[in-house]
Amino acid sequence: MSISIFPNSQLYGTGYCALFTRGVSPRELLTRVSGSKIQPVRLTRLEADAIKSLGEDIDEEDVPDLNVDELHSSGMLDSSGPLLRSGIHGDWSFVIESEGPYLASDEILAASSRDTAALSARLSETGATWISYAENGEILSSFDPLFPQHDYGKRPSTLEELTGFREAIDSGDRSEAYENAVRKIQRELQCAVPQEADAARLLAVRITGGY
Repeated sequence: MSISIFPNSQLYGTGYCALFTRGVSPRELLTRVSGSKIQPVRLTRLEADAIKSLGEDIDEEDVPDLNVDELHSSGMLDSSGPLLRSGIHGDWSFVIESEGPYLASDEILAASSRDTAALSARLSETGATWISYAENGEILSSFDPLFPQHDYGKRPSTLEELTGFREAIDSGDRSEAYENAVRKIQRELQCAVPQEADAARLLAVRITGGY
């Protein structure tokens, strides 16, 4: 996978799901996708990876810039739920989950788009991909970019009219359909995020019992 889009498989080798939501703060976005009051801490991507890998066995040497007691009290070390990180770039906030089984649900996308617009981009460890777009709690477009003609949203023409993504798919190599579609959609919606924004220390939560 190319590194010209964010997120990508070089950053998230086991796959990912990312949501981009316009006009809300990262804290508000985390609240929407968690469905409850949150107690966020700030983590870099590498710190989040260490926490997911080590869980309760983590110690100060593994994350020298963090307070392990705070990680315990915040629920960050509870492996029963997803670890989500959220940041902002321009008018859009983003939230990302490695692997993505939690953020990938239609209910989460609909909740994140309440009174605004949201885009979901998903890549599984096996290479399967999916793109969805929602406005005001309604999923308008939802499709596998390899088969964009099969769109399960309520108004598929909306995303095409906003972005012209199908031409980007049709004019490129089939193996790059996902990347070409995401790149075109992000560019036209103005929600493209540089990789550097994800490397920084971002607000993070663990959704206890989310799996």
